[in-house]
Amino acid sequence: MEVFKDQLGNILQPERIPPVRIVSLVPSQTELLYDLGLEEQVVGITKFCVHPYHFKAVKTVVGGTKKVHFDRIRELSPDIILCNKEENTREMVAELNRIAPVHVSDIRTIDDTLELVKQYGQLFACRTEASRITGKINNRLRDFRAFIRDKPVLKAAYFIWKDPWMVAGGNTFIDHLLTLNHFRNIYGDRERYPEIELKKIRMEGDPEIVLLSSEPYPFKEEHAFEIGRFTHHAKTVFVDGEMFSWYGSRLARAFDYFRQLRERL
Repeated sequence: MEVFKDQLGNILQPERIPPVRIVSLVPSQTELLYDLGLEEQVVGITKFCVHPYHFKAVKTVVGGTKKVHFDRIRELSPDIILCNKEENTREMVAELNRIAPVHVSDIRTIDDTLELVKQYGQLFACRTEASRITGKINNRLRDFRAFIRDKPVLKAAYFIWKDPWMVAGGNTFIDHLLTLNHFRNIYGDRERYPEIELKKIRMEGDPEIVLLSSEPYPFKEEHAFEIGRFTHHAKTVFVDGEMFSWYGSRLARAFDYFRQLRERL
């Protein structure tokens, strides 16, 4: 008998193997399920699950990533619920476990992503599709590493929010991808997503590149201008936040984006 675990080491014992009714509470994992060929098994998603686009019209939306309608999820009679350590709360996961087994992912590196795809391949009996995705990610990662090898390392700050100003710190998937792109995160010595004071940005690292993410905050030109008042010579670039923060099958497309981004700098 196979033993299924999530990325926190929790043992999962769904009543049906493979599970045929899935609720996904993580947008990037919803996209991964679709690319694994599991569209019919997905019965519930969040309002932030925007890929694939048509899911919102055909799947039950059960809330957001931090707050869900537990009764709505219960009515879907899921065999399994998919969560993420960072995007969903511990309290939410505890309550969801009363409804169905919960698989919690914990993603900080590309290796973590590859492991998640492998776990889904095992859990949902789609090993061939999972192997195809991990193979594509590994091939494109190898090509990108060859491309980026001789590019200079640039000091960077990656902004995710305003009021208060917040950035990606260390020990995050975003920080991992910044390093891969030869960006040295000036806030990499801080945990997770710290609040910062703009007036101290030069003293705290004086970035050469300021990256303004498209999500979760929709940065605009006036925000770039405001940040620019406090930087010395930094170039400000608007970037696709999904490419830097969505894991799973999205990574197979991210490396072409990273190459184009670097060529623009």
